[in-house]
Amino acid sequence: MRKHSKYFNPLRQALRNLLIGALLYGGFSFTTSAQAQVGMREIQSRGMPITLVYPTPAKAQTTALGPFELDLALGGELSPGRRALVVLSHGTGGSPLTDHTLAATLARAGFVVAQPLHRGDNYRDANAAGPASWQTRPKEITEAIDAVAANTLWQGRIDTQRVGVHGMSAGGVSALSLAGAQWSLQSLIDHCNAHLDADVGFCLNGLAQDHLQIAKRRAQFALGGLTPQFMQPAYLSVLHGGLTKGSNSERRPDTRITAATVLVPVVAVFTAESLQSINIPVGVVSAGQDQVLAPQFHSDYLLSQCKSCERLAHLQVSGHFDWLSPWPNAIAQQVGALQMRGGYPTLGFSAAQRQNGFDAIAKFFQQHLAP
Repeated sequence: MRKHSKYFNPLRQALRNLLIGALLYGGFSFTTSAQAQVGMREIQSRGMPITLVYPTPAKAQTTALGPFELDLALGGELSPGRRALVVLSHGTGGSPLTDHTLAATLARAGFVVAQPLHRGDNYRDANAAGPASWQTRPKEITEAIDAVAANTLWQGRIDTQRVGVHGMSAGGVSALSLAGAQWSLQSLIDHCNAHLDADVGFCLNGLAQDHLQIAKRRAQFALGGLTPQFMQPAYLSVLHGGLTKGSNSERRPDTRITAATVLVPVVAVFTAESLQSINIPVGVVSAGQDQVLAPQFHSDYLLSQCKSCERLAHLQVSGHFDWLSPWPNAIAQQVGALQMRGGYPTLGFSAAQRQNGFDAIAKFFQQHLAP
């Protein structure tokens, strides 16, 4: 098995074809009015775009960005007051736009939201999707925090010492790693060797139309399960994510992260011991019909191990991609067709139910990021 095998690369072509190429550019204030205006601009960090979404007094207007229509004020000023920061980590092959409804919810609640476009795992370039990206994503979130702190436009108006991080799907690896959890390629192989059919949406992610790759990946997992531990390449057992040195009570790679939320997250690759060692508050939103990441191996597993985790919402009728919003039907259908199981929109799940979950995330951060 190659060190950087691309286990998860389902969205690249569909999103590359359909998403746009770029986005335009004292005490804490928590605005709760649903009528608050939302601003958007972009900053850069070493070539990595970071989309900022925030409360603004500027008048919002309906703006078309590729297949999306968003109500926002492009380039608007930041509303007065000192703001808390939340960094959003998108899913595999993702984009800031497909998480905009959550970002706007957080902005209306008073937060500045930073959305880095993860290198090598986004709608334009997904060549590093999967474990290779899982290793670099936490550093990119730290980089995004540093970029916001150094941005002269709003310097001194955003608290970058008490930061929240949110991750959806593969973004959950980002958030949990920054909370101190640890994962390894060996954990991935062991999980999929034991539970491939039960968690096929994860283990064979994005391969519904590629029978050759399905056979290849099944063989990789089987070989990994049959190979004695002493014969396995050393890199398979290397722990990534949380720190392995120093105090057992502090494994966060970036101690500015003081709260996290995860939404239908990847969890099966993390060690139970490291999940049990998380000591910052973590909010979890799960989906009862998630067949891409089966809850018993991911969201429910996290809640069973992590003592500082709490379930913020569980939507029994929702599936995995139902939480992307906005999510144009043309993209939903193309992405759904690539999934082994459960990729299409779920009948009976409403925008109001999704919004209730997003409101719970905003309330969680208001509770845990207040001074």
